[in-house]
Amino acid sequence: MQTEQGRGGSAFFEEMLIPAARTLRERIAGLLGCGASEVALTGSTTDGVNSVLSGLDLGPRDEVLTSDEEHPGLLVPLALGARRRGFTVREAPFAELAAAVGPDTTLVACSHVSWVTGRLVDAEALAAAGAPVLLDGAQGLGAVHTDIAGLGCDFYAASGQKWLCGPNGTGYLYVRPERLADLHPAWPGYLTLAAPERPLDLDLREQTDRLDLGLLPYEHSAWAAASLDVLEAAGFDDVLTAAVDRAEDLAVRLAEAGRTVAPRGRSTLVSWEEADPEATSRRLVEAGVVVRHLPGRPYVRASVGAWTVEEDLERLLRAL
Repeated sequence: MQTEQGRGGSAFFEEMLIPAARTLRERIAGLLGCGASEVALTGSTTDGVNSVLSGLDLGPRDEVLTSDEEHPGLLVPLALGARRRGFTVREAPFAELAAAVGPDTTLVACSHVSWVTGRLVDAEALAAAGAPVLLDGAQGLGAVHTDIAGLGCDFYAASGQKWLCGPNGTGYLYVRPERLADLHPAWPGYLTLAAPERPLDLDLREQTDRLDLGLLPYEHSAWAAASLDVLEAAGFDDVLTAAVDRAEDLAVRLAEAGRTVAPRGRSTLVSWEEADPEATSRRLVEAGVVVRHLPGRPYVRASVGAWTVEEDLERLLRAL
């Protein structure tokens, strides 16, 4: 259609872009266990984080609680927001976040799955602590079972290009319906409006799609959908179970080989200590094993998917 009719006519939007985005939104909502009206399409996990932190009316009287195992994609928006708007950021150990929620805590912003160790946050305890919760799901959605109702969070930001195997430039944001009115659209534009013919009236769309960061390119929606097709054909529950089982197997074998494995949960990440993590990760990549070191941490980290086979694990252990 683009070749024959170009991209300026209504057909391109109404028959390609909008239906593809709608279908993708519905499928992501199915993975999260929520309604499609509760999902915004973004470009990354950090886009979703920024949408929440920029959209909330946070100011000098507010405190945001975070953990000591967060990714810069969460911490940088927090730091800049604190500098510009005057709210306080307080850090607590990842395993003790719920107990650290205090009377001044306006928001808890932390990972669903720690990118450092692979531990899962105690979401039930966080939800019961009384403060709204923003979860960074970069290592969650597509890697572990993600049930929004069970997590009890108010906001969940996730990636499309990681464990869902979609293209770079795709991400998703869940917003609890009762919280939508608390968020100003962080990147307002044409698609923010219910009545674009009267933009100065600022008649916002009623659902979470008003937080979309523009309209996804058709190619991105198609790629993301094709990746979901592959995962679903294999059985999504089976994919998740196989991944965490193989990660657990690697953790056990690393420990048996004398490595100190970081405390972890039932996730797809396995981190272990090395004297020089950066040099070790480079050496392993040269040996055909793609791992990463974590800046400022003593760990090398492996990401284990359902597509990881026994030969991959053996290659890693031999190279070590």
